[in-house]
Amino acid sequence: MKKSNISKSHVFIFFISLAVSFTMSAQIGGWKADLIKDSNETLISMIEKTSKLQSYKDQAYGYVVFPKITKAGLGIGGAAGQGIVFENNTVVGSSKLIQASIGLQAGGQQYSEVIFFENKESFEHFTNGKLKFDAQATAVAIKKGVAFDVAYKDGVAVFTQAIGGLMFEASLGGQHFKYIPK
Repeated sequence: MKKSNISKSHVFIFFISLAVSFTMSAQIGGWKADLIKDSNETLISMIEKTSKLQSYKDQAYGYVVFPKITKAGLGIGGAAGQGIVFENNTVVGSSKLIQASIGLQAGGQQYSEVIFFENKESFEHFTNGKLKFDAQATAVAIKKGVAFDVAYKDGVAVFTQAIGGLMFEASLGGQHFKYIPK
């Protein structure tokens, strides 16, 4: 009987990659009629937890809401989600988010994310496919009753809210976006 050169970690990484790929295709496989509803409900929920977000929404030139981003990893990780893009509070398209990371990480989680664009220039930077978040980008985690004072960075402010899961992470990675006009 021959011993296999495939280690348990390789098998685990394969299954995590398969799960992320399945999740990505399930979430970004096409336009969902209820995605607008989910995006609006997600933003309302985030504003209920932190009322300061209302002023970001009211003053932003545009924003994108990702109701559910699924992330998994073991050494190498990935995340994916689909969201709705708003310009002047009107739906103008959708967006796909893909993230890859490498480093000390294990587990899986789901979270929501909203990105506010302060002005037309930062919004067009996003819709032209030039916005990419790297390891230096920071997002403010929304927690009920926690106050914050966040300034836009390069015309962009990012907020996240945990949905569930457990993930230990100290990794480097970046988010990439694809804008699809309505």
